[in-house]
Amino acid sequence: MHPGVNALVEVEDLHVQFGDARAVDGASLRVMPGEVLALVGESGSGKTTLIRAIQGLQRATSGNIRVEGKTQTIFHDPTVQMVFQDPTGALNPRQTVYEIVAEGLRIRKEPGDELEMVKSALSQAGLRPPERFLQLYPHEISGGQRQRVVIAGAMVMQPRLLLADEPVASLDASIRGEILALMRRLVDDTGLAILAVTHDLGLAWNIADRVAVMYLGRIVETGSTEEILDDPKHPYTRALLSVVPETREMEQQILKGEIPDLTHMPSGCRFHPRCPLLQSGTLSEEMAARCVGDDPGPVALDAITAAACWPVMA
Repeated sequence: MHPGVNALVEVEDLHVQFGDARAVDGASLRVMPGEVLALVGESGSGKTTLIRAIQGLQRATSGNIRVEGKTQTIFHDPTVQMVFQDPTGALNPRQTVYEIVAEGLRIRKEPGDELEMVKSALSQAGLRPPERFLQLYPHEISGGQRQRVVIAGAMVMQPRLLLADEPVASLDASIRGEILALMRRLVDDTGLAILAVTHDLGLAWNIADRVAVMYLGRIVETGSTEEILDDPKHPYTRALLSVVPETREMEQQILKGEIPDLTHMPSGCRFHPRCPLLQSGTLSEEMAARCVGDDPGPVALDAITAAACWPVMA
């Protein structure tokens, strides 16, 4: 994956429960310095809970999270910053852009010239000249500019990792490409890493180096973006990918049913109640029984290209 390079973030066999609901159920992944890793899956798959645990906002039931080799606990690590999907909700309407971006510096009592640090962060986020935006309020700028302010508020802390939760979901289609290009440029220019949560594999198509696919609290497939998009192995990944506009040659697959109740996980492969491969009737009787009765488990931490699917692993 990155020979000789230590992982920036390691998540190993992570479990997060809310009562009987297993929101994250044995997830493992690595984020390497200077890469964009797209964490994809439907709503309810556990993606947001996973990144909240990485940032220290959600306590894990069990498992390990290490940031730069240090075990993460319930605290806010300034090297890890969050970019939320709704910039309007993330910004205080009573604060100016300057106050919003400077807030993290003031809370952390960071040394240095505050004004210059804020202006530099705004410039990095594409708000130039920064002086034009300092005294504006959120309602005085566009949705795309508000998202850039959110990104500037993260970048001012000079993070090693950005956790981006559906970073363009609330933006107009005309602006999404600009924000994605900005995120890719930040990685290429500064060497930070981004873990981008999305339900849309089209986002991965545009900016990600690697993809991790999550279903019912587990990573079920990992690989380079090129490998995942050109030759998806897991039937869940294929179904997600079939509706991406860039893959018009793929036959569209509509998944039947909803994501199962997190308090009652299906037996065997947890995707089997919705699996097009199983429903097609093409599997042998022995393999179909295995899908229904035996759990293939999550993708292992060290997997570069892997899928938790019995027919694929056979």
